[in-house]
Amino acid sequence: MPEAAASTPLNESAKDNDKEQMPTMGFLDHLEELRKRIVYSIIAIAAGFFACWGFRSHLIAFMQKPIVDVLHKYGLPEKLVYLNPVDPFNLNLKVAVVAGLFVTSPFVLYQLWLFIAPGLYRNEKRYVLPFMVSSVGLFLAGGYFGYRVVYPQALTFLIDFGKEFQPMITIEEYTQLFVTIIVGMGAIFEMPILVFFLALMGIVSAGWMWHNIRYSILGIFIVAAIITPTPDIVNMCIFAAPMIALYALSIGIAWLVHPNQRRKRAEKKGT
Repeated sequence: MPEAAASTPLNESAKDNDKEQMPTMGFLDHLEELRKRIVYSIIAIAAGFFACWGFRSHLIAFMQKPIVDVLHKYGLPEKLVYLNPVDPFNLNLKVAVVAGLFVTSPFVLYQLWLFIAPGLYRNEKRYVLPFMVSSVGLFLAGGYFGYRVVYPQALTFLIDFGKEFQPMITIEEYTQLFVTIIVGMGAIFEMPILVFFLALMGIVSAGWMWHNIRYSILGIFIVAAIITPTPDIVNMCIFAAPMIALYALSIGIAWLVHPNQRRKRAEKKGT
């Protein structure tokens, strides 16, 4: 009996995709791959550290600018102090390491992609360029947002709150707060990338994220309250606002890349 209808190219493509098996790696292979990517990343950051070491005086001036501006605003001494003789040397090391991390972030994030890529289908590996552009851009944007908005606002609140006292801000404490905010905001801005992969693998969907948006916003404010260096509501909102915006962006990304939505668009295109 003749077939009712011939197979369309779309159906044949779908069959080919169904036949394609998810790449698999053994547990030890995963560990070896992770070890290799971590080693390469550490080597890259070390190279970035040595490249930035020669500019450490400029980097330290750049790092101190937010606190110097706030101290100048309140007519206070504009120099940090130290209690341990090794603190100035440690400051140079930390500043060069953080700068090296930002300089080599494209390579480090590419190592992350190489670790994830073996678990993706062949047609999903074409996202490498959007992944690199967006992940590096978001990490740098997060660090810049932390430096230009979050950190100055936090310092202004703290210095203003204790203006009746004489501040003695140590190098160690200031550096720790600076690194936490700048690197932390860079990591927080990677939320859309994380959602991209979770949605690509079908773990989360835009509908699930939308239905749970109230709980997500509550969780965002809890995280903001934990990581913000000040106890006031204003700085907590400054931390939370970009996270809420990124969550909204992540909902759109999840809708675009979720397997169900991609299948619906392919079927609509084929009709």
